[in-house]
Formats: sequence, C-alpha cells, structure tokens
Amino acid sequence: MRIVRLLLSVFVLVSLAAGSAFAAGATTSVRKPSLDKALERPGKATDKLRVMVRYEAGAAERVKALMRGKVDRIKGDNRRSRSLAVEMRRSQLADLCVPDRIRGIKGCSEDLKVHGGSIAPVALPPAQLSPVVVADPAPPVFDGQNLRATLGLQDWDTAYSVGVAVIDSGIAPADDLAGSIQAFYDFTAGGVETAPYDGYGHGTHIAGLIAGNGYASNGKYVGVAYGTRLIGLKVLDAQGGGYTSDVIAAIEFATANKAALGIDVINLSLGHPIFESPATDPLVQAVESAVTAGIVVVVSAGNHGYNPVTQEVGYAGITSPGNAPSALTVGSLRTKATADRSDDEVSLFSSRGPTWYQGQVKPDVVAPGQALIAINDPTTTLYQNPLLHTDIAPYIKLSGTSMAAGVATGVVALMIEANRQDEGYGSVLTPNAVKALLQYTALGVDTSTTDPGIPPAIVQGAGGLNAAGALALTRAIDPAVAVGNSWLDGYYTPFTYIAGTTYAWGQQIVWGDQIVWGDTIGLNRLAWAQQIVWGDDDQIVWGDSLNLSFGSNLVTDSFSVWSNQIVWGDNDQIVWGDDDQIVWGDAFGFLEN
Repeated sequence: MRIVRLLLSVFVLVSLAAGSAFAAGATTSVRKPSLDKALERPGKATDKLRVMVRYEAGAAERVKALMRGKVDRIKGDNRRSRSLAVEMRRSQLADLCVPDRIRGIKGCSEDLKVHGGSIAPVALPPAQLSPVVVADPAPPVFDGQNLRATLGLQDWDTAYSVGVAVIDSGIAPADDLAGSIQAFYDFTAGGVETAPYDGYGHGTHIAGLIAGNGYASNGKYVGVAYGTRLIGLKVLDAQGGGYTSDVIAAIEFATANKAALGIDVINLSLGHPIFESPATDPLVQAVESAVTAGIVVVVSAGNHGYNPVTQEVGYAGITSPGNAPSALTVGSLRTKATADRSDDEVSLFSSRGPTWYQGQVKPDVVAPGQALIAINDPTTTLYQNPLLHTDIAPYIKLSGTSMAAGVATGVVALMIEANRQDEGYGSVLTPNAVKALLQYTALGVDTSTTDPGIPPAIVQGAGGLNAAGALALTRAIDPAVAVGNSWLDGYYTPFTYIAGTTYAWGQQIVWGDQIVWGDTIGLNRLAWAQQIVWGDDDQIVWGDSLNLSFGSNLVTDSFSVWSNQIVWGDNDQIVWGDDDQIVWGDAFGFLEN
C-alpha cells in the first residue's frame, strides 16, 4: 500500500503542477515558499488573502512579533495546531511563507471557506428519493422514521452523562433541544459566550439528530441519543458559510475545555476540499490534537460521490478534515425509512475514498443520512425552503453526510454512556477503541449495483453503523485492562437482531490502508490507545491477526484511483469525466458536506 500512496501522491502533484506560478512582480527567492495548492493558484500581487501561517513548536510569539507590520492583520493564534491566522497580500507570500527565512515558520495554508451543507430533495435522482412524509391521522408512533429502530436501539438507550460539542451554524433553543444545551459560544464573533441561536438551521438539525427528545412531535421524531448534553460552538453564518480558522479555534477551545465543559465528542458536519497533505493541513492537525486529548471527533465524509447531472459515481471525493487519520469519518446510508437493513444502500451523493495525497481508506463507516427528519426553528434560512418541510412543524427533512455524522455522533455518545454505566464513571473508552468497536460490529452493505468492481471499503469503510452491536460489544469489554491482555469481561455474540432478522457483524477493522479481522478485538491492543494515530501502521504489531493488506485490492484491472474517473471542476461542483486535467477553482471554498 505504500506504493499506492506514493503513486497517488505523485499523480496529484503532477496533475496540479499547472497553476502554481505566482503573479508577475511577486517577490522571488532562492527557496520556494511552502504553500498549499490553494495558495499556489495564480492571481494579482495585490489580492487580499486569508492565510494560516504554520509555525514550529515554541515559535508562536516570535513569529507573531515578526509578522506585525508585515501583514495586513493578525486575526488569531491557534496554538494546538500551530497556525497563525492572518490577512495578507499575495505579493507577501513569497517573503513570509518560506521555511527558515523567518525562523520558526514552516509554510502557509489558505484560510479556506467551509460550509455546512445538505443535499436538497430535488438534487437527488428519482431512484434515491425517499417517500414524502405525510400526515398520519393515527396517534404519532415513537421513532416514526425508524431511525433508532434501524440502528437496533431500545427506548432505554440514552446518554445523559455525555457531552457533545456541535461545531456548526449554532443551535436554536427549540422545544426538542432547549433542555439539552449546556453552553453556547459564538466563534463568528471571536468565541464569546452568548445565548444559543442558529440563523442557518444546519446545526440545529444535527443537534436534533443527536439529542432531540421528540417533544414537539409527541415522540415521532427523536434523536439517536436523547439526554445528551450539547455544547454549541457556532462557526457558520446564516448562509451556512464560515472560515477554517474559526473552526480550528472552536476545536481548540473544545479541547482546552474538555474537562470544564465535560466534552466527550466533537461533531464536525462541515469541510473543504483537500489542498495539502494531512501532515500540514492545520484543520486536520487540530482534529488529531483533539483526538490525542481523548475526544472522539466525528466528521462528515462529504457529498461528492456522484455527478448530479450525469449521475456518474466518482471517487476520492473525501473532504478535509474527513481525511484526518484518527477522525471517525462517516458516509451516508439510504435506509428507505425502514428498520430492515437488507434494503440499505450507500447514498449516491456520499463521498467515496480513498483520500487525496495519502491514499487512505475513508470513510470509516456509513450511517443513515438520507431524508432524515429533525427539529428546526421557523426563523432559520433552511426553514424558509418549503421543500424541506415535513408533516409536523417546525421539523425539516435533510440529506447529506452531515446528517450521517450527526447520527454516528449520537451512537458514539451512547457507547460512552454504556461504558460508564458498565465499568464505572471513571472508565475511559478511547477514541481509537470507539472506532474499532464501531467498525468491528458494522454490517456490510451491498455496493455491487452503484459501485460495480470497486473494493467495498472505499465506498463504505467497514460497513453500516450497527448501534445495538456496538453497545453490546462495549458492555463486554473493560478498557482498563493492561495492553496485551484480554479485555473481555462479558459475553457477546457477533450477531445483531433487528426488525425480525439476524445480521452477522463484519468483524473487520479498516486501519489506514489495511484490513484486520478475526479475534483481534478480544485483546486490549496498543492500537486502541489514545496516543496512536489511526492508520500509522508502523507502530502497530498485529501478529497473526493481520490477514489482508488492502493494497492488493485497492487497484484492480478495472479501477484506478489516479486514472481519469474524478476531476475537480471550477463551477461549484465536482465533475467526473475523461478530462485528465484537474482545475481548482475559487468556488471550492463552498463545497458542502
């Protein structure tokens, strides 16, 4: 697989070589500035840019002092990801972004626009549209859209001790959520604490899928883990847009205040295109830092799985920070509003892997994300679209990997709660262990129709989220057991009974570019430790349980990641076709998740 990574990296670098020239008149130097591919695009020397200057450990104050007077404005300092958010002119890039010219500087990345988006109902092909929800004359049925039922959850599965930071457009204090919002900070205004609100509606919908109690629908539309404490960190405006630097500031705030606010999970249903390696991407590094601190970070994979015009499926559409190795990256399932798992399909819009630059297998899992109903507020931008309205106001129906990430976040909260109830509230279930348990218990989805001949892991990761199985396995282990010993302290069977059918667990774990399966979950391994980067297989010794190197299956006679199957266009969408050129347009700051 290391060969695969190398070839993919070479392909991307060669394909993107055009467009790396600087504007005429820009300062030249012997050493080339270290820039991401977004900043390498041509433009005028006077263009005003939002940039994140990456610096070395311990160099923050020195770099900040040297930057004063040389850039237009210093907006903020993200210490954990070691990046300074500044505004500067394009002409200044050649002088200020050269490693070692200003001692401590490593390079620059564009402060890209991010968006929390969803797929409008009319944008999906007819075959992928779920039936319209109509008014039910009978008394409302608990979980009317079968969200919790298809996950195998019971009424008593709750998460009252767990705190989830929703980094999004905000959270409106709607009926289903008002009692769950513990704190609220607005990072579009510098991170000030304020009363909760949401001008766009995306964050409220995500929060409803995570923790909505169904009050306004008399229990018909409930979240996955009602009772969860919510910490709202607003980074997106009333149009659903924001900046990477604000997202990083919110992640770092959540990490620093993990204990004070009781934050166990971060939900990131947003992203931007990948312009650089995860090793230098400040947003990815902020996510990795949060995971290292013990927070499970759940990220949407992106909604770039197919061309909405031609309906052609495409690959390598994962967005940042979905390419963060240690994040739980989630794609979308179409459940057809049934609890039956045999009719599940991976949504066409769900971004497939592998990731740019590293060639890692993403998403990690897929979860219900198509035509999901959750609470909203009548004042939000999304609620103004009548196509999103449902049978009960003010609920709306949205589709996207954003929704899938919200569902997965709720399942993670339930797992943390189950571990605490079983092993005591001092027990720690690490982010790596959470991901392993979710993948091991996942249920495979048939992808032969939408992705014929493609390795399933590139489309669905380990498979469809199986909350009941994940909770059963969580209750059967003791995370406090020493590494190398069996951590099973309870009984489990690798099957889950849902809606009258018994489903076998996939029993595999996708670790970066390798698949591990068998009895590997029975031991408390170094892999599940908090400090191990998921995908860094150099540090992991699997022994006999490593049965398959994914590299041999990633490239087949009929499919090659770096052929001509995916082209990133410049008109606000991803275009697939035979054009071998990859063009990065300005509109890509607004790609939706």
